[in-house]
Amino acid sequence: MTQQAEPGSIPDEAPATAPDDSAGADGTGARERTDKAGRTDGKERKERKERKGRKERTEEADETGGTGGADGTGGTERADRPRAPRHPDGFGAAFCASMATLCAEVVVAASAGVLVLLSREHQGLPTAPVLAVAVALGALLLTVLLSGFVTAAAVMPALGLSRRAAARAGRPEGRWWTVGAVPVVAAGLVVVFGAVAALGALAPAPPLKYLLWWGGLTVGLLPPALAARRAARRVREDRPGSVARRVARDGALAWLLVGAVGATAYGTGLATVYEPPKLHRSDIAGVWNDGRGGVVRLERDGKAVADGLDKFEWDGMGHDRIQDCKGSGSWTPVKESGKVVGVGLRFDACGRYEKNWSVGGTAKEPRIYHEIGKQGSGKRYVLKKLHGRKG
Repeated sequence: MTQQAEPGSIPDEAPATAPDDSAGADGTGARERTDKAGRTDGKERKERKERKGRKERTEEADETGGTGGADGTGGTERADRPRAPRHPDGFGAAFCASMATLCAEVVVAASAGVLVLLSREHQGLPTAPVLAVAVALGALLLTVLLSGFVTAAAVMPALGLSRRAAARAGRPEGRWWTVGAVPVVAAGLVVVFGAVAALGALAPAPPLKYLLWWGGLTVGLLPPALAARRAARRVREDRPGSVARRVARDGALAWLLVGAVGATAYGTGLATVYEPPKLHRSDIAGVWNDGRGGVVRLERDGKAVADGLDKFEWDGMGHDRIQDCKGSGSWTPVKESGKVVGVGLRFDACGRYEKNWSVGGTAKEPRIYHEIGKQGSGKRYVLKKLHGRKG
């Protein structure tokens, strides 16, 4: 026979876990575990509360710019926290270093050029001290502005190109990547500005001129590009020192050295300042040739005869129309402070041609010339005197 249990004798649910055998009859084991868990939870709540308080005090100190709470904990954490750099990529330092290098290049090169120009035939250099200082300051301001433009248009693109090329090749960016990027950027600039100049002149320049532009730009952009790369790298590596200040210092020393060499050369007589030749009326009389078939004969009595002399007339479109002048006329010496500084020519047969020519060259090879094209263009129409041909 099968024994059946009574309906109320079987419990609905069994206990999930068996009772702990270690607990005594009076339940002392359970109470000990409960007290231990309560102490642990209380300690954790206390630590979380303390951490929360420290965090709130630190955030409050950061917002108010203070040094922390009353216990000084927030101020210590703020002082120990490293500050993030303002320009981690070094863009600002690179830009300043490039501008400083370009300015140093222009100032040193311009100073050397002026010293060389003083010994050769020149025109238009200021002689008054005040005017010379004003021109120098204006040129320096223009140099700073142009250096910023060149840095933005050429140097920084070259640095970006070198970084991208090195990253694409999977290699670290070295200085040779920058050296290789500069000629590429210089070629792009020559193409762009050469095309604009060709459109303005309605004719392209000779290929050799483009090649010279590219070579000059490459040589001029290499130093600022390398200086900018070095400045950016020092910022990224958090190294002390400013490349721009070092470049400015070295540029000033180079400028002083150029000035000292020039002063020594002119002071000792190794070089002399150019002066136009002192011509008399008898020196002006003779035959003058432009080298292209144009001839002017100046007689001692003031009579002049032209044959193929170029006459330039402004056509209003940015060009000079050249006409041949042929006929008789007159000439007179142009004097300033009792000294002959030019020759005035007049030919009525050439549509009332009347123009003053300046004296240049040397006493052995005198020349007379006048400016053509726009004012300040630097273009001249020159006549040279033929030796042994008196008027």
